[in-house]
Amino acid sequence: MAVLAKVLSRLRAETAAAGQGERFEELKVILIGETPSVTYNVLAARLGTTEGALKMAVKRLRRRYAELLRDELAQTVADDVEVDQELAELRAVLSSPS
Repeated sequence: MAVLAKVLSRLRAETAAAGQGERFEELKVILIGETPSVTYNVLAARLGTTEGALKMAVKRLRRRYAELLRDELAQTVADDVEVDQELAELRAVLSSPS
C-alpha cells in the first residue's frame, strides 16, 4: 500500500506541476477505483469539459499511474522479469477479497 500511495503522490505532484492539481483531485476517485458520487457526465459539466474528454483524461491518468508504478517497482528489484512478477503479485493481492 505504501508503494501505491507513493505512486499516487508522484502523479499528484506531476499534475499539480502541470497546473492540473484541482482536476486531479476530482478524478482521483475514478483513478483509484473508488465509486464516484457523481457520474462522468455530471463531473464533466462541473469541470467544464465533455464526458468523452473526461474519460480520455482518466485513461491518460491511469496509463501514467501504471508507468509510475512500474518505475517504482523497478527500483526495488533486479530486472524487468521481477517487475512483471511484482505487478502480478500486487494485482492478485488487490483483487482478492478482504
